[in-house]
Amino acid sequence: MPLNRTTSLLIIVAVAAVTLSTRALPFLVFPKGKPIPKTVEYLGKVLAPAVIGLLVVYCLRDTSVMSSSHGIPEALAVLTVIVLHVWKRNNLLSIGVGTVLYMFLIQVIF
Repeated sequence: MPLNRTTSLLIIVAVAAVTLSTRALPFLVFPKGKPIPKTVEYLGKVLAPAVIGLLVVYCLRDTSVMSSSHGIPEALAVLTVIVLHVWKRNNLLSIGVGTVLYMFLIQVIF
């Protein structure tokens, strides 16, 4: 369904307003000099590892160790991500290399 110019413009303005407000809201709620609540500090420390753990469980939930590849590509990719992250402490590098390795393994090797 094609949209007319007015509808398209309204969608762009709405998306821009929401994006701007989500970027500005933390600065309005927590101004400089005001202490950050302990709950927010705690969430800042635990949410990132919790989300990563949730993503790992989500990605590996359908891995069958009884089928042809027996979970070997998944295990090698996860091990690569862990080793690279412990070594380099770079999320983008470890996840990127792990993803490329996994895709290589399932497309070429297995």
